Amino acid sequence: MQTPSQPSPIGPVLARRSALATLAAIACAAPAQPAAASAIFRAEWFQFQSRFLMADGRVVDTGNGGVSHSEGQGWALLFALTADDRPGFERILGWTRRVLRRPGDNLHAWRFKPDAALPVEDPNNATDGDICIAWALLDAGARWDMPDYTMLGTAIARDILRLLVRRVGAYSVLLPGARGFELADGTIINPSYYVFPAFGALARAVPDPAWVRVAADGLVLLRQCRFGRWGLPPDWAVLARADGGLTLPSNWPPRFSFDAVRVPLYLAWAGLGGEPVLERVRNFWIDPANPFMPAWADLTNDRIAPYPASPGVTAIARLAGAQRPTGPVTQRAEGMVADAPDYYSAALSLLVRMAQR
Repeated sequence: MQTPSQPSPIGPVLARRSALATLAAIACAAPAQPAAASAIFRAEWFQFQSRFLMADGRVVDTGNGGVSHSEGQGWALLFALTADDRPGFERILGWTRRVLRRPGDNLHAWRFKPDAALPVEDPNNATDGDICIAWALLDAGARWDMPDYTMLGTAIARDILRLLVRRVGAYSVLLPGARGFELADGTIINPSYYVFPAFGALARAVPDPAWVRVAADGLVLLRQCRFGRWGLPPDWAVLARADGGLTLPSNWPPRFSFDAVRVPLYLAWAGLGGEPVLERVRNFWIDPANPFMPAWADLTNDRIAPYPASPGVTAIARLAGAQRPTGPVTQRAEGMVADAPDYYSAALSLLVRMAQR
């Protein structure tokens, strides 16, 4: 049965102080310098393009009916930047802004359905997609000396703060989208939308203490997101306004699955490898009771997927330090785009390569 997660016994204020101390230790480390694009990463990026990027700059989700998402566009911008592929970056950005930009702000519609009468039928945004688009633009502006990119990334970051940050009880939270996630008694959150390695770039572009509050409270909430036998973070959770408790929503499968696998990726990427949630996820991935590393776990009854995780997820497991008793979860530290069964697995593999850099 569902095990609700309750606020930390030391209280939200002390929990936030602990999270702030963790973030401060990371922030005080020497900033990473941009690394030259490796031949391997460039080759992987061009393999990704050949499989999933259309000539006009649209990234195709081959495992989901050929749709496109702002998430995929943001990741592709990061890949092109890392590969030092300016023409590719410009094509991806051009399609993203031309097709997905919402009227009235600088955010982007979350989905494009190519065969629909109205391809962008839902103007709502996806916050992780906008974070990654802004992050890519800000880093591209600095690396390539492109003030227009910096200005656009700053405008998106400003709208993220303005439209997507809310106070819910004792916490500053990141809404998954501009509408549809605020309830009368709580707010729906997606733990995987906290793209921790991006927050530094956003905060430098739009200096505001709200970034620190959101990041710190995001860590606090992740420490409390413990469901099921392994104490895993869910794809989606409801944060109660009254007491700060976390429960599983009724309108999404109650799983640690395709969204939540990005939680350990972003924590490890940001240098937050000591966070307790990483240890809990590792314990799930290496549990000898499981015949293989499962693609998902049901957090209400501890049932696991009848099929193994994709190569992209096993690459995240290696990044997070997971080793199964019978050997590594995969033969390579990174997944290869050529081995990926679909867009999502390939994208996760490239994200892991970026995190390792």
